[in-house]
Amino acid sequence: MSNWTTVTEFLLLGFSDTRELQILHFVIFLISYLAALVGNLLVITVLTTDHHLHSPMYWFLANLSILDLGSISVTVPKSMANSLLNTRTISHAGCVAQVFLVFLFCTADLAFLTIMAYDRYVAICKPLHYEIIMNRRACIQMAAGAWAAGVMYSALHTGNTFSLPFCHSNIINQFFCEVPQLLKLSCFDEYRRELAALAFSVFLGLVCFVFIVVSYVQIFAAVWSIPSEQGRQKAFSTCIPHLIVVSLYVSTGSFAYTKPVSDSPSPLDLLAAVLYCVVPPLMNPVIYSMRNREIQAALKQLVIRSKNNMSIILS
Repeated sequence: MSNWTTVTEFLLLGFSDTRELQILHFVIFLISYLAALVGNLLVITVLTTDHHLHSPMYWFLANLSILDLGSISVTVPKSMANSLLNTRTISHAGCVAQVFLVFLFCTADLAFLTIMAYDRYVAICKPLHYEIIMNRRACIQMAAGAWAAGVMYSALHTGNTFSLPFCHSNIINQFFCEVPQLLKLSCFDEYRRELAALAFSVFLGLVCFVFIVVSYVQIFAAVWSIPSEQGRQKAFSTCIPHLIVVSLYVSTGSFAYTKPVSDSPSPLDLLAAVLYCVVPPLMNPVIYSMRNREIQAALKQLVIRSKNNMSIILS
């Protein structure tokens, strides 16, 4: 009892104690963050302003870009600020906010990736029933369900984690407040309750992944029956990038939340966190959106309209 203390702040993992390497980390994360910011904002702008792209697939993609913006904004700016200011601290309230928002965005992200796989399955395997199944009301309900699932899971894990007293230390061996790292600091064995909740969440994530894989097996079987070579290429160009994103996201996230937590800073833990927190928001606009010809055409039209408007203003 005498060793218990009220934790008012935590110490996050620094990428290095060398000032030059801290600045290098800041620059790399800044470039990555700005690239993700610009890419996802462009996708959102194009999808909301071009009425030709107001279809279920692009509606879900716009939501995915919003989630990507949120997920990378929760973790990366704080890590950048710590490197720039040569500090490691994050307040207790800031840590609670990070855990809540990371779970919200990551859970909803996986839900939307699953919905998008179902959307592609219906579009390719049941094209005659697509408009009936993926009607406006159904799409809104699916999107609302994905966001609601994110909020509920986030509240569950945040409540479970911060209801525990922390007494071992306040040092988190990660560049943001990650739940497995926080559980290591707990005084009681009650943390096993949250471990069970995490294990169940990983199980649900794997169920979503299996659903996505089964959907794509049926999609690829249907694609091979398309007589047109151009039609097959269009279907593959839409589906394969999505499958790559899902595989990277699920594999790295599951690894980070199921492997035993190291007692000392682990480069492997750090790499896994970067792969599921930083890489997907950065790469999604590139491998999932920018390879889409319809989005490319809409983006060109947006640039042309912007140039014309600028010319009118300047004249």
